[in-house]
Amino acid sequence: MEKQPIVSLRGVKKYYGKDLILKGIDLDVYAGEIIGYIGPNGAGKSTTIKILIGMIPDFVGEVRVLGYDIKEDTLEVKKRIGYIPENAMLYEVLTPMEYLLFIGRLHKMEDTLIERRALELLEIFGLQAHTDVRMNTFSKGMRQKVLLIAGLIHNPDVIFLDEPLSGLDANAVILVKEVLAKLKAAGKTIFYSSHIMDVVEKISDRIVIINQGTIIANGTFEELKAQAQTGSLESIFQGLTADHENDHRAEDFLQALR
Repeated sequence: MEKQPIVSLRGVKKYYGKDLILKGIDLDVYAGEIIGYIGPNGAGKSTTIKILIGMIPDFVGEVRVLGYDIKEDTLEVKKRIGYIPENAMLYEVLTPMEYLLFIGRLHKMEDTLIERRALELLEIFGLQAHTDVRMNTFSKGMRQKVLLIAGLIHNPDVIFLDEPLSGLDANAVILVKEVLAKLKAAGKTIFYSSHIMDVVEKISDRIVIINQGTIIANGTFEELKAQAQTGSLESIFQGLTADHENDHRAEDFLQALR
C-alpha cells in the first residue's frame, strides 16, 4: 500500500496584487519527517507556512493536511497542528500561565491538564520563576520560549515552525533541537523554516529549498551534497540560489572602511 502524505501541496500559487509569490508548489511531507524549508528572504517560506496553517485562504491549488482540505476544513486542521512563529502578538499584560490557559482553552483542553503541562514545560525552558510574572517585562528570548510552549501545549500531530530560534540563547537552541528530535521519535511531523543552516542541516530528514517562489531542491542533506559536490548546506544554498555577489559586496565593504 502506497504511503500517504501527512501534508500535501499541489500546484499552489499565491498572488499579492499582481506579484506571483508562489509559482506552483508541489510537495509531500510524510509522517514522522522533519522537513527543513529554507530560502532567501522573500522566497515564499512564510507564505507557504501561513497557507498550510490556514492563515492565508486565498490561494490557487490544493493543500491537504492530515487528510483535510485546508480551504474546506480549516478548523479541523487547526485543532491538530501547532504553529510557532518568529514574532507573534503576545498578550503582554498576561502572565505565561494566564496566556497558556487562554491558548489551551481555545483547544478545548481542561484547565487541570493545561496547568500541569504549562508548569512542566515552563520549568523545562527555565521559566518556572516567571510563571506568574507579566510578560511585558520579558526579553525577546523569554517571549519566544512562551510561544514555543503555546504551540506545543495541546500535543499536536503536525508542527509548523517559522524561525523558532529567534532571540534564543545557545543553551535554549540546543534544547529546542533536542525537543524536536524527541517529537520526531514520538511520531510527530515537523515542518521547519530557519535561516540557521547548521541547525537545519543537523535536524532535518529532508531539506527543501525554495527560491523566487519555486522549489529548486528537495532531498536529504547527503543527496543535496552529492548533487552539488560541496560539503556544507550553506555552500549548497548559496550555489543554488546563485547570490554570487556576496563576495564582491564583502570586499567592497572592507574597501569602504579603508
